[in-house]
Amino acid sequence: MARMLYLDNNATTRPADSVVEIMQRALTDLWQNPSSIHRAGQRVRQQVELAREQVAQLIGARDREIVFTSGGTEAANLAILGTAAMLPDRRVVVSSKLEHSAVRETVEGLGRDGRETIWLPHGPGGVIDLDALRNVLHERAADIAIVSIMWVNNETGVVQPVREIGALCREHGVRFHTDAVQWVGKAGTAVHDQPVDLLSFSAHKFHGPKGIGGLYVRHGVRIGKRTIGGPQERERRGGTENVPGILGMGEAARLALQWLRDEQAAAAPAALHDRFERALLDAVPDAVVNGAGADRMWTTSNIAFPHLEAESILLLLSERGVCAAAGAACSSGSLEPSPVLLAMGVPEDRAHGSVRFSLSRETTGEAIDQAAEIIPAAIARLRGTMTTAS
Repeated sequence: MARMLYLDNNATTRPADSVVEIMQRALTDLWQNPSSIHRAGQRVRQQVELAREQVAQLIGARDREIVFTSGGTEAANLAILGTAAMLPDRRVVVSSKLEHSAVRETVEGLGRDGRETIWLPHGPGGVIDLDALRNVLHERAADIAIVSIMWVNNETGVVQPVREIGALCREHGVRFHTDAVQWVGKAGTAVHDQPVDLLSFSAHKFHGPKGIGGLYVRHGVRIGKRTIGGPQERERRGGTENVPGILGMGEAARLALQWLRDEQAAAAPAALHDRFERALLDAVPDAVVNGAGADRMWTTSNIAFPHLEAESILLLLSERGVCAAAGAACSSGSLEPSPVLLAMGVPEDRAHGSVRFSLSRETTGEAIDQAAEIIPAAIARLRGTMTTAS
């Protein structure tokens, strides 16, 4: 079997060794309920609160502003639906068709329930039209419950101007949520220096475990609870805490912050990303980078190979040891082109042949160089097969 070259880190990252170790300890030693008042339970509570502190430090928040959830999807749902419940008289929700389904489908659901939804336009690279947002806020601010725009697109890596969006929302007294699942742990966040009210993120995107995420709720912002059944998480999310996941997330946050503070280490993946794209574009001249020209996160290269099907590309790459994806991991079973790419205006034939390659801080130069040889060869083989068949 070919050596695995893992370039699907936007779907999930490998849990760090120390994350696995602390989770094992939680399962074997710290298994008591952190809500119990006895000494054993309170020992677990102390570890949960230490992990909350570590997560808060990663994003530059206060401990009490962190709500643990089951992941980024629940965190985004809690931000949007919790706001809608808390502000019932504000009947308008503003977002973008480029959002992850956790946001996009939640907003669509509110629309079906009678809320008015406004979808902001964007430029060809996928960056939100700030003038359109400014006009919407000027005309409808009193009616808007929330504006939800992601920080980094999970499919293209395009970075939205979060500071400018948040500043406009704050100027008009409108709540702003950002899905930061593909940002947190990969770039500095310093959320208190950002005009952001709610920020959702997920541990398994920065070498933590799956099934645990977080919602930053700025001090003073109130949201309605969505999970009912207990006073946990300051009565914002009931249910016994996922202690192994929380402790694993805390350790992952500690490691990510340590890495981000090492400027040389944190800068290295961007050079690998650029090297990888240049090699592919040189080897496959008609390949197109979706989102090119926009500010993009170093993690992501979404590349279209015209006149091919992404499914065929991914299957052949998998046979040759390269793990990649077409669109979001949660919709990768679909044969339809990515709705995000189509919403960006990418032609359907190009969207059908678009593949997402995504890096992590563990990706090596050797892996990048090997993949940059395997991928063009696979594309050439598929095109040769098509030529023979025709």
